[in-house]
Amino acid sequence: ACEELLGRVLAGTPSLRQRMVLATKGGIAPPTPYDSSPNALTAACEASLTRLGVDVIDLYQIHRPDMLTHPADVAATLAELRSSGKIREVGVSNHTPAQVDALAAHLPFPLVTNQPEYSATHLGPLRDGTFDACMRLGLVPLVWSPLGGGSLATGEGVRPELLAVLDGLAERKGTDRATVALAFALAHPARPVAIVGTQRPERVTASLAAFDVQLDRADVYAVVQASEGQPLP
Repeated sequence: ACEELLGRVLAGTPSLRQRMVLATKGGIAPPTPYDSSPNALTAACEASLTRLGVDVIDLYQIHRPDMLTHPADVAATLAELRSSGKIREVGVSNHTPAQVDALAAHLPFPLVTNQPEYSATHLGPLRDGTFDACMRLGLVPLVWSPLGGGSLATGEGVRPELLAVLDGLAERKGTDRATVALAFALAHPARPVAIVGTQRPERVTASLAAFDVQLDRADVYAVVQASEGQPLP
């Protein structure tokens, strides 16, 4: 549905195509749930091209790792899609560092992105080596759910200690909690790009304020400790 909607927009205003990086994903096939086998991945990519009404996808990503397809087969399919001009660059989503390495070992070109979940309430990439792998391989982290599914804006289900730290920083910086939370998601030296999901254009515009919030080392570590509920060693 999202691809079809964007396809209609691009058909109505073709000049928009040159102003964007067109990215989409393949590899999820409900109710299987995952299928990155050669036939399935090729069909998924071609279906995306049709729905979007374009000839090439700038960034094609494997949505989640398919444990039942050998990385060599995934790599061969991606290489064929690239050589045939259907995709320009390749990334992954929700892949562990080991899964990234396994796929990268069989690709004739480098991966360019990994898309992990990351926010002040979900610090996995800090601890599981995802950001380290991105820096080692030169991948751009495209972090999803940087506001914790909206919980960091509403405060629902978030540690009171974390809310207190974020609210304190927001008061000091002259902004709101959501903007500070976005600034935190952008602060890592792997240089994450935050994927902000909203149906309200004004919220997209408001999120740009995060680039103006400078969090120092003490600020970032205060958020980490409040999120984990314990002091760092």
